[in-house]
Amino acid sequence: MGKSVFYDIADTPEEAANLTARSLLMIALEERIKEKGWTQSEAAEILHVNQPRVSDLMNGKLHKFSLDALVNMLPAVGLTFEVRPMDGPSRSVATVTPPARPQKAANDKREKRQPVNATAKKRSGSKVAAGHKKPAART
Repeated sequence: MGKSVFYDIADTPEEAANLTARSLLMIALEERIKEKGWTQSEAAEILHVNQPRVSDLMNGKLHKFSLDALVNMLPAVGLTFEVRPMDGPSRSVATVTPPARPQKAANDKREKRQPVNATAKKRSGSKVAAGHKKPAART
């Protein structure tokens, strides 16, 4: 991992690396939750935690999350954590990315679904006879 501000404030390089990794994971999780447009309650259900825990995550309360806890949340939101070598001697980089998905053929089109309770267009000139009510829509 590249140097972060944590290397200036942590007591040891190991502590700085841990803080940096946790902050990167928290940012990735927060961005994913915002990208999906989930409420904190929805995110809590998806992550299998309670809503106050998601609030802590969204508010960057780094001290409340272990590295393990954050890594364990990644698959629930469709992210994976990868550590790979960088160019240069003994340097590595950590990234958080969505898992690769198989590519669809260029001519594949997404199915368009009709709403379940869509109503047919009214014919022009159709009228309801006087004194008769339309049947109530089924739910």
